[in-house]
Amino acid sequence: MTHNFAPISDADWPEEIANMLPGFAGSLNVYRTMAHHPALLKAWATLREHVVNQTTLGPLRSEVVILRSGARLGSNYEWQQHIIRARKAGLSDTRISQLNGAIDKIEHVEDRVLAQTVDMLFDKHGLSAEAQEQLTGMIGKKGVFDLMATVGFYSTLGFILNSFDTPLDGDIAQELTRSPLTA
Repeated sequence: MTHNFAPISDADWPEEIANMLPGFAGSLNVYRTMAHHPALLKAWATLREHVVNQTTLGPLRSEVVILRSGARLGSNYEWQQHIIRARKAGLSDTRISQLNGAIDKIEHVEDRVLAQTVDMLFDKHGLSAEAQEQLTGMIGKKGVFDLMATVGFYSTLGFILNSFDTPLDGDIAQELTRSPLTA
């Protein structure tokens, strides 16, 4: 027996989180899926605010980390969703595409370091002393924590998306049809 974890429609939106419908939670299918557990979605909001909007990584570095995490998770939703956000943050299609491939093919030095860090977190479940030193010099102590929090945050979202086959949001699908990744 399978259970339906499809994104919740406006008509079926849980009353206890009605105030979240007009905000971020109602705007993305991943959060409409998470709304099957209203208490979790409520708790998630505070961490989301930090990871998405208050991170010391800044928009560009954050998108590099998210794209690499999405690629490592095999989450087409996260990958495609963040192509648009990465472009808005200033990443070229070439830089975006390289984040979905081999480390040695990533030309931008900082992108390569951030992608290697994401890979180390996935593969080793922690950071070596050398990686910590390199990252601290590049993004500071708070940046190291924010990078790890971003990987963890998007891993959880990736698990949800991959488990429940959450469909890509229509506006993102339309934008990628109009302007596909070219590199």
